[in-house]
Amino acid sequence: MPPPKKLDLIPLEFRQRLSMALQERGFGGIVEITEDLNFWLDEAGLEIRIGKSAVGEYSKLLKDQRDAFAMAETLLGDLNIEQESTMHKVLMQMIATAAFQMMNSVAEKDDAEWDPKSLAHLSRMLKDLMQSAGLRERLREDEERRIARKERERLAGEIEQKAHQLGMTKDTVASIKADILGVSA
Repeated sequence: MPPPKKLDLIPLEFRQRLSMALQERGFGGIVEITEDLNFWLDEAGLEIRIGKSAVGEYSKLLKDQRDAFAMAETLLGDLNIEQESTMHKVLMQMIATAAFQMMNSVAEKDDAEWDPKSLAHLSRMLKDLMQSAGLRERLREDEERRIARKERERLAGEIEQKAHQLGMTKDTVASIKADILGVSA
């Protein structure tokens, strides 16, 4: 097992502060941010020095994460999943992040190829999620239709009662009720 990275050894509050500084400076200014980080660590009495390459690598990771989340948001918008459950949104973000990371790893290596197993796994996850979203949508639509039908039946019953009180014939009442319920008399 490889040794932990130096950035993993510093307290969380410093990593959060580093993340904020990188984001504020557009993931640039690595030299200055590295100096700031080492100053903060010295100020806190921690005897650890972080190198520019570690901060640069961390900056790239944060930028890639931001890009992956942006891609996930785009996918969510394109797929119109706003009405889906929070779980579906989270799963879509995870899948989009995995896809983005796969594309990045292939793009970074000159002789890299798509890993067929990973690609198949990613495709299967996406297919299963979309099936689940489709099933959920059908269930929601069925429930909406059931509620609307019950409401029409309730209203038809009230109108039928009022129509009888007003002295309308049974045929007229049946015709009105059929119109409300959307069936032929």
